[in-house]
Amino acid sequence: MTDTLEDKVRRWIRPEVLALKSYHVPEARGLIKLDAMENPYSWPDALKSAWFERLRAIDINRYPDAGARALKARLREALAVPADAALMLGNGSDELIQIIVLALARPGAVVLAPVPTFVMYQQIALAAGPRFVGVPLRADFGLDRPAMLAAIANHQPAVVFLAYPNNPTGNLFDAADVEAVLEAAPGLVVLDEAYHAFAGASFMDRLDRHANLLVMRTLSKQGLAGLRLGILAGAAAWLDELDKVRLPYNVGSLPQASAEFALAHRRVFDEQCRTICEERERLYQALRRLPGITVWPSRTNFLLFRSTGRSAGEIHQALLRDGILIKYLDGAGGVLHGCLRVTIGTPAENASFLSALQKACGAPPAG
Repeated sequence: MTDTLEDKVRRWIRPEVLALKSYHVPEARGLIKLDAMENPYSWPDALKSAWFERLRAIDINRYPDAGARALKARLREALAVPADAALMLGNGSDELIQIIVLALARPGAVVLAPVPTFVMYQQIALAAGPRFVGVPLRADFGLDRPAMLAAIANHQPAVVFLAYPNNPTGNLFDAADVEAVLEAAPGLVVLDEAYHAFAGASFMDRLDRHANLLVMRTLSKQGLAGLRLGILAGAAAWLDELDKVRLPYNVGSLPQASAEFALAHRRVFDEQCRTICEERERLYQALRRLPGITVWPSRTNFLLFRSTGRSAGEIHQALLRDGILIKYLDGAGGVLHGCLRVTIGTPAENASFLSALQKACGAPPAG
């Protein structure tokens, strides 16, 4: 009997991959898009024109600088990377996570992280082979230090990922809890500081204190999501080995030149981040006053909230009917039961979201 195509797929694709679900990105055309933690502000026209001129000078027929030397120099200054730390760049943070996990994927290796957190830690671990161990957060979304330390002692993870601040909860873990994890972990600890521009806290200046610490950054949340640029900082002894797993020319000439240009004009993006933080506080206070809604403080560019009246699914669908796309998290269960996440948009987008949410909750319009 001849195998069907489906039979062949199931015969040759690894069972761990067959069991996975693809990362879903919902269609957003025609909607106010507040689901993906993007900076809602475009570049000023004058800045765009100067950027286009910079791109004209690129010899697109040539491979990019494999070491991204000019861009790394800009990043060291902009991100206050310690002088003795090495840098490695990736096609977004996702590629850096993948490189780390692949390099550490010995038989029996474990990847550990608190949960809920950024889903790609688990997704990449399962795809690459290591076992993923999730340690539930406390009800207040803080690290459960005793549980984390017990899991580290029991599973001896090759790497611990800590999102700082955490996604999707928006909070910063207590620095003393993070230090305890760093002291207890037998392998790497990766601090994922994707939201550093909004957090007001970082472990970048502690790289020299902890031999097992790597700090990961991205420029996506600051208005450069389309470039897909991830940054990893840490001891050269680690990054020299990880670099062997990195594919050559993984960051193209256009992203390198664009990021260099943007960093030379970073005051524009810093001001946008300040505006987003101001809008975050305004929206937080508005949600606090809304009956049937519980909202948590955030150190990111999004807010997590729970509907205690109408179901989260009904709220999500009602917002979609009014042209607003936010993130539905209730399906994850646990501490995210009844929860949704909204990215901070422009003042007009935030007003539209709030009006639609008030209507979905059956609350009277704000006076």
